[in-house]
Amino acid sequence: MTMVVIPAIDLRGGRCVRLVRGDFAQETIFGDDPAATARRWRDDGAARIHLVDLDGAKSGRPVNVDAVRSILDAVDIPCQLGGGVRDDATIAAWLDAGLDAVIVGTQALRDPEWFRRVARQFPGRIILGLDARDGFVAAEGWLEDSTVRAVDLALQLDDLPLGGIIYTDIARDGTLEGPNLAAIEALATRIKTPVTASGGVGTLEDIERLSRLPVAACIVGRALYDGRFSLCEARKRAGETVLTP
Repeated sequence: MTMVVIPAIDLRGGRCVRLVRGDFAQETIFGDDPAATARRWRDDGAARIHLVDLDGAKSGRPVNVDAVRSILDAVDIPCQLGGGVRDDATIAAWLDAGLDAVIVGTQALRDPEWFRRVARQFPGRIILGLDARDGFVAAEGWLEDSTVRAVDLALQLDDLPLGGIIYTDIARDGTLEGPNLAAIEALATRIKTPVTASGGVGTLEDIERLSRLPVAACIVGRALYDGRFSLCEARKRAGETVLTP
């Protein structure tokens, strides 16, 4: 199975940034033009772009709306977004704006029955975001921990027509320490919903190791922005077909 490599654009204050382990005090700014960044990933062959409204995740409502709209106007490849998606109106507004899918994390933990309803209302367009710290789900932009194990929540919601599940190991996110392969494999082998791995990818070897697991995709951020490797190189290592001029 070919694994898809999805580049990430994390938005804070309208700019492209990366945090370390979700810490808002450890921010690196990578650019002031999110639309230009999206065009770069499109031109490098990205099949999809992962967007995060960091301010929205913290506040519980959409914040970087103009930046997201500029991205959607700039590229015609599917984009998915997480951060601050916690009610019906927000889901409908983002999907109407042109997003292919929205990612719900905090509210799926807080209100699983509501999540069940919207997942059925928008089949294939709701992605469950599992952000885990030491195996337990975190919420509110990773500022709050819970007593719910990520794998248990995934199993509880695995019967829904989801667009996928994104598993992020918070301890690895924004670092180049390598993904938590054991946790990702333990989750992916227990559920039928396609899993996307996120957090910690720092080398092409990390990409290759993930591609050997039963995961549908992986999200890469800092390593691309730091120039550790190109998106084309990552796609090749993941087994994607990369056309060259």
